[in-house]
Amino acid sequence: MKYSIIVPVFNRPDEVGELLDSLSHQEMKDFEVVVVEDGSNVTCKDVCDQYAGILDLFYYYKDNSGPGQSRNYGAARAHGDWLIVLDSDVVLPDNYLKAVDDELAHLDCDAWGGPDAAHPSFTPVQKAISYSMTSFFTTGGIRGGKTKLDKFFPRSYNMGIRRNVYQQLGGFSKMRFGEDIDFSYRIVEAGFKTRLLPAAWVWHKRRTDFRKFFRQVYNSGIARVNLEKRHPGTMKLVHLLPTVFTVGTIALLLLAPWTSGWSLLPLFLYALLLCLDSAIANRSLRVGMLSIPAAFVQLMGYGLGFIESWWKRCILKRNEFSAFDETFYK
Repeated sequence: MKYSIIVPVFNRPDEVGELLDSLSHQEMKDFEVVVVEDGSNVTCKDVCDQYAGILDLFYYYKDNSGPGQSRNYGAARAHGDWLIVLDSDVVLPDNYLKAVDDELAHLDCDAWGGPDAAHPSFTPVQKAISYSMTSFFTTGGIRGGKTKLDKFFPRSYNMGIRRNVYQQLGGFSKMRFGEDIDFSYRIVEAGFKTRLLPAAWVWHKRRTDFRKFFRQVYNSGIARVNLEKRHPGTMKLVHLLPTVFTVGTIALLLLAPWTSGWSLLPLFLYALLLCLDSAIANRSLRVGMLSIPAAFVQLMGYGLGFIESWWKRCILKRNEFSAFDETFYK
């Protein structure tokens, strides 16, 4: 067995069904699928049973412990030389696994990651959120595109690693947020090679509304400070930009009454840039307009989470567990 695809899932049977359907259409067939149900109330077992005769599929149910530990659970039961970790909310093009195999044939690496994109069937809000998380104008372009302001590190929605390397490093930590970046840092720090595979892209649904999206990026902001504490020197300028944007936006809004609104001009111009760029990229004015709140939610949600984490970790000197006891699995 060359590839083992590991999918942790929590209360998302419909999404798992779409992922499994896309796996059943892969041009390359040398793979198994390991689905790990992470204590879900609404399980995907019936969905998995439908693909039992189509895919080389293994389904496991375990108590809730978070996606990182569920990936470790699946990895311990996988047989492939390469472990491919996917989020349950991704859908794969038919040539995904062949693209992975072709690129690995001429690349020397121990772990890799691939980009993500929005599928034409996604809702306008999902497309707007995808734009905000992948656009250069929102710092999202560092997440796996060809143009990056920071060194690339694989993300758990679409990453692969040699099984022996995974086992040597002990897999994912018990961090609730940022555990994939923590793992990527440990891969590099141990002297292993990571690569971006541009052709190994996936359709990534992400969150379905702005409230859930805000909570996701807020937690990412919290995780960024925790990651710096665990891996000193990994925080780069690009990681500070959302916080700078957040502070600047609040300042411009507070100045508006004393400047007859002129202080809001930079925000208006930035919003116009986002709208036009997204509308062109998505061929939809509606998606372009929705990309404005999506980008502000992404940047300010991350920035606010970062500020809270910086205050508790760097000023109050609290450790990562006592500062955010809900951000780690026991």
